[in-house]
Amino acid sequence: MEKKNLELAVQLRHELHQHPEVSNHEVWTKQHLIDFLKTHTRLEIVDRGRWFYAIYRAGEGKPSIAFRADFDALPMEEGINLPHASMIPGVSHKCGHDGHSATLAGFALEIDQKGADKNIYFLFQHAEETGDGASECAVFIEEHHIEEIFAYHNMSGMPHNSVNVIDGTAHCASKGMTIHMEGSPAHASQPETGKNPSFAIAKVIDAIPELISPKNNEGLVLCTVVQVNIGERAFGIAASKGDLLLTIRALYEAELEKLQKNLETLAQEQAEIYDLRVSFSYNDVFPETVNHKESSDKIRRVVKEKGLTLVEMKEAFRGSEDYGHYTKLTKGAMCYIGNGEDYPHVHTYEYDFRDDIMETAVEVFKGLATL
Repeated sequence: MEKKNLELAVQLRHELHQHPEVSNHEVWTKQHLIDFLKTHTRLEIVDRGRWFYAIYRAGEGKPSIAFRADFDALPMEEGINLPHASMIPGVSHKCGHDGHSATLAGFALEIDQKGADKNIYFLFQHAEETGDGASECAVFIEEHHIEEIFAYHNMSGMPHNSVNVIDGTAHCASKGMTIHMEGSPAHASQPETGKNPSFAIAKVIDAIPELISPKNNEGLVLCTVVQVNIGERAFGIAASKGDLLLTIRALYEAELEKLQKNLETLAQEQAEIYDLRVSFSYNDVFPETVNHKESSDKIRRVVKEKGLTLVEMKEAFRGSEDYGHYTKLTKGAMCYIGNGEDYPHVHTYEYDFRDDIMETAVEVFKGLATL
């Protein structure tokens, strides 16, 4: 990577870090990235509202490939002293999406200056943290006949600047599930005159270990109780409504759907027993992210050709990533560049994106663009 381009990318990363914005509110972030590309490249920019992409055109009949970066931040305080610390109280780039976007912008500089024999799309995506972004941006794949899409995520617990790959499922599917039950209130001295959801909700919670047992499922299946909110803080009134918040997660989407159906069926059965109304709602819905072997093999080839450190991952991440929306529609793969085995993990106060891994990521992307 050209030294000047790396310096520009690092400066951009620090500017993005100082102005973090949470999912679906990335107004300044998006415009700043657009302004950077307009200032430093001749690429065509297509603004799609909450997201955008830039295009390098190699010509008619050339294959079209894409590279994606996310740019939303987290609702967390900065937590550490940095020269480029967040200027927005309660919001910070604790997942490194500022680094992902600065990397993609730095890669765009290299392609704009040196050219390529493919049509290359630089996709800048909003709202990865909530799972909204990729589901909205996925139309881009079919609109432009994208033949393959690549991305990377910085990751701690991996050797510094190593490139980590896996075939098949790379991230579990997951969603937030709320089970709402409602009966009728009663005086606490006469609970039998009301309809209390506490026992029904307790039965659902009690059944979770059996529902997620390995003997009943294929691959990892998890159900995490996030919150139980029943009744009011009033000792004279028996509870009449309650919410059970769960995060359900599975290595395979089919298993996630089975778990969801089992939980809904159980909740409905318990609601009928206790004469309650029941409803369900869902948030933060993520697909399983599946890497195509053909695309992962290209990453392996580039890493070896450039003399970088290649690590074969032994298992998928439990955490979810909305990138899976893209690889449902076309070939593609995501790789992971190590921050260091003992480096603070993402989503912690001690974490800050490591600027030096941007050059590694750009070199991988450049190699993929020439295959």
